[in-house]
Amino acid sequence: MKAIILAGGSGTRLWPLSREEYPKQFLKLNGEKSLLRQTAERLLGFLNPEDILIITRKDYRFHVKSHLAGLEGYHLLCEPAGRNTAPAIALALAYAKEKFGDLSEESFLICPSDHVIEPAEEFARVVKKAKSVAQKGYLVTFGIMPDRPETGYGYIKKGESLNIPGVEAFRVEHFTEKPDLETARHYLSSGGFYWNAGIFLFNSVTFEEELERHAPDIYSFYASGFLRMQENFSRLPNISIDYALMEKSSRVATVPLNLYWNDIGSWDALFDILPKDEAGNAKEGRIISINTRNSLILGNKRLIATIGLEDHLVVETPDALLLVKRGETQKVSELVKELKASGYPEATEHVTTYRPWGSYTVLEEGPRYKIKRIVVNPGERLSLQMHYHRSEHWVVVRGTAKVQIGEEEMYLHENESIFVPKSTKHRLENPGKIPLEIIEVQNGEYLGEDDIVRFEDVYGREE
Repeated sequence: MKAIILAGGSGTRLWPLSREEYPKQFLKLNGEKSLLRQTAERLLGFLNPEDILIITRKDYRFHVKSHLAGLEGYHLLCEPAGRNTAPAIALALAYAKEKFGDLSEESFLICPSDHVIEPAEEFARVVKKAKSVAQKGYLVTFGIMPDRPETGYGYIKKGESLNIPGVEAFRVEHFTEKPDLETARHYLSSGGFYWNAGIFLFNSVTFEEELERHAPDIYSFYASGFLRMQENFSRLPNISIDYALMEKSSRVATVPLNLYWNDIGSWDALFDILPKDEAGNAKEGRIISINTRNSLILGNKRLIATIGLEDHLVVETPDALLLVKRGETQKVSELVKELKASGYPEATEHVTTYRPWGSYTVLEEGPRYKIKRIVVNPGERLSLQMHYHRSEHWVVVRGTAKVQIGEEEMYLHENESIFVPKSTKHRLENPGKIPLEIIEVQNGEYLGEDDIVRFEDVYGREE
């Protein structure tokens, strides 16, 4: 068995914490590890690293490497363009065929990178049993027994039992995508319905046959091989695996997962997994609350005080504040669309921007100046670069910096500084064992991030 982790989503439903530049799969929402790291470690409980393929956006490749630091042997594939899960899965299988050769007897487990699944041992047990269903020619989707009338999930109506020894499996009668509340209540009371977990398992031959039958526009490129599919990826339809195959095929089976599952697809879903106080509130940060019940309050730097709130969510980040009533959080993605249409950079950008070498945070900006806090991880370095329109002044706050200005190299320590003139080649590096932190003050007529001319870059970036 091999696994494909889908790690290219933009995670707009958890705005403002999750944004396009740093989406949900890289956040640490339920502990000290990101959701992507948890997904990889869950799979490593029953697979070898070389059997795991992660497909993501090009912009996210360094995030993936950072969050999976210490894990070796997995395959990392970048989508040439965003085209949803059906083309992404097909591209990953085309890569696997080129990499591993004959896959006619191989099963593939398709996993999102941003779900909470516990216990991992039960997940592994059910997946291994479900392999026998996939080997009989079924596209397997895993179902979660609903415990409430949830309108944010897709539903699976189970049909007759497949009577496969050793595993509980059923034919799928039909799918329903995010029903209204009345329909969801009916599904819950009538039984025979599962939430669609968005996790799939199938034999490669079955996938190819069903792809050719139901999505020939994808199959034609898939059949031409990995390189040609990669070259023409932007021409493929933007369609999910659910719409492309699962809802059309007559060879779909569902296997129940009797465990805790949460796709954290909304703030309501995140509220469910967080610990609560005696008033039913989930709180993090500097929070003072009076007569506040059953609410989620996440603070960042500000003191947040609430009085008389009930069933609300308050989420504060350095540059945005979200207030929403519980039960309405599925509409956050609509809000993000409006923010984008109105030109708000907060729709996609964080105050803190992550780079392969570390991160920078914009502390203050105005006409002709910008102040940043830059953190360079141990052993990492920025590109050799210059700017036409701005000068920079660096002050070391923590750690040791190796600096190149023009042809001269020097070391700076805490409370030491240096000036970088316009149109001068320069580079910043952390040769030490602890993170390097500097304050950068930019001055000039144009301070955009695209005023960077790179001469050398160990990360292979061109832009």
